[in-house]
Amino acid sequence: MDNRSASTAPSNPWVVLAMLLAIYIFNFADRYLITGLIGPIKAEFGLGDGMMGLLMGPAFVVLYVVLGVPFARLADRGSRIRIIAAGCVLWSGATVATGLATGPISLTLARVGVGVGEAAFVAPAYSLLSDYFRPEKRGFAFALLGLATYFGQIAGQAGGPAIAAVHGWRLAFIGMGVGGVALGALALWLIREPARTKLAQDGVMPFGRLVALLVRRPAFVLMMLAFALGALSGVAFGYWGPELFARRYGLDPVVAKSAFALNFGLSGLVGTLLFGALADRLSARSMIWPSRLSALAIGAATLAILAATWADSFTVALWLAVPSGLLGGGWSVGFLATLQYMLPAPIRAASTALFLAAITLLGYFVGPWATGAISGWLGNDGHSLAVALSVIIPFGFLASVLGWLVGGRLERDRQALAQAPFPSDGHCAMNPV
Repeated sequence: MDNRSASTAPSNPWVVLAMLLAIYIFNFADRYLITGLIGPIKAEFGLGDGMMGLLMGPAFVVLYVVLGVPFARLADRGSRIRIIAAGCVLWSGATVATGLATGPISLTLARVGVGVGEAAFVAPAYSLLSDYFRPEKRGFAFALLGLATYFGQIAGQAGGPAIAAVHGWRLAFIGMGVGGVALGALALWLIREPARTKLAQDGVMPFGRLVALLVRRPAFVLMMLAFALGALSGVAFGYWGPELFARRYGLDPVVAKSAFALNFGLSGLVGTLLFGALADRLSARSMIWPSRLSALAIGAATLAILAATWADSFTVALWLAVPSGLLGGGWSVGFLATLQYMLPAPIRAASTALFLAAITLLGYFVGPWATGAISGWLGNDGHSLAVALSVIIPFGFLASVLGWLVGGRLERDRQALAQAPFPSDGHCAMNPV
């Protein structure tokens, strides 16, 4: 439990954001690193697409989901930065262990360890930022944090193969892991937990009651399903797209994966920043706009990545990367900003973790695993992988429809949550920027 007094001066909000962004970059780089090194890992251990899909999805996701809510409930009561820093050290150590793996079993256990550590980051981080930034500025702050997806993708899918080409795939994991351990320690030193009123041990809402409260709110459920289906579509393409291009166009894996990461990643960076700025601008009119912008972006991005999957040439695929990245780069920001706006402070981290659990199960468990499994059944080649992606990607269209419906219930559900009886008040004592 965090016993800091209200007189403890908070950190500069922009320093906090920069530090969390750096940690989140390593978070995503560790996820994407294995997708950039599919070829050499398969070759060394004699694995197929099905097993690689298992390593990218279920091995990482199971404990990530199981532990995400307990970590978040701790974050609602105590020091979020300590939880974040400890998680960063843990997942980075597991990344080092990935580079030291001696076979499929140790490789799988290392990926499980990465999932355990990363479960401690997202919900506490967004809760912490919500205490440092006011609602009308959170869209841009969350957009900046969301840049980690693309910096991490570039580091994992472009940097990883480049290192592997010279030093072997193992050194890529070891180097990334060592850097993350140092970053976790630095964050603990730089970021101070905002002072909050002390919560009694029995003052946290029981888990079952929290779930019952949230599932009765249509805006929460619709947004969770929309985000989950959008992630199912986008993550499957993000994880398997580089391998698809290398196979379909007969390119050197380093060339194909580096080009994929840079083209999709850089356009995604721009799209995320533009989305965050536009969401904040429209939020001044009404808070229904972030979720509706997300819905529109998901539908358009789904169409673009489906076209990229069946592009006639690598050049056409890279051109399609521009609209894919611009449209897909920011849609998660709108949903996350809407979610934080809707949730009362005492249940913010735990509710965010529940929200992310469904997203992770569909996006990071089912997406990579199902794509690899379907491809494995159909032949383990470029065509089979394109067919597999074409089964998964269109779920983004359904996500778009569900996301649009969120706005109609947002304010009613926000008021209902605000009026719910909470055991105690965990509001931050600082004034956010």
